[in-house]
Amino acid sequence: MQVRGLLPRRPHDAHRAQWQSRRDAHCSCALLQLESLHTTASQRFRGLFKQVIAIYTGSFDPLTNGRLALIGRGSKIFDELIVAILRTPDKEPLFSVAARFEMLQSMVTHPNVRVDSFDGLMVDYAVRVGATAVLRGIRAISDYEYELQMALMNRKLEPRLEAVFMMPAEAYSYLSSRLVREIATLGGSVQGLVPPPVEQKLRDKLQPVINRREHGNLKQVK
Repeated sequence: MQVRGLLPRRPHDAHRAQWQSRRDAHCSCALLQLESLHTTASQRFRGLFKQVIAIYTGSFDPLTNGRLALIGRGSKIFDELIVAILRTPDKEPLFSVAARFEMLQSMVTHPNVRVDSFDGLMVDYAVRVGATAVLRGIRAISDYEYELQMALMNRKLEPRLEAVFMMPAEAYSYLSSRLVREIATLGGSVQGLVPPPVEQKLRDKLQPVINRREHGNLKQVK
């Protein structure tokens, strides 16, 4: 007899083992189905973001601590990050492309980051290397306005290319390669603004220029 509102009595001992066996079989089947669904969903989810290649372009003349930090953060987001040096034959850089390439390779140690160089349109280069994202750093409102204009134009030229904007660390929010060049050229200290090997390269490159300028100033004073 079953009392209303209460659970039914457990099966008789003769049927208990059979009942438990069926229950265990149903549970095992359900677990297998859940695991299969989870595996399929995980594979599909990973497939959406699998092998996302991004490019981070610039002159890197010279490489600053701000850009180096951004490369490190970008390496955690993308499957592969290509740091690409823009070759500009019409401009006279402080360091040659080969020298900048060497400095970047020695400074960038992340296994999923590689260094390259290119000329021409960035979107054409992105297509050549199979990149679907462009990493850009934004230091101020002025940067945002410029980068927004460039991102919209790049999207017009190549709709599959997405721009990913990242804010720099507060310590590097004012830092740029141009400022570093100006400070170093005038004999100022760039300690803490660039990696130590780059600081030494700047000193070796510019010290003769600084010495000649100081020698000329001494002559004028005399």
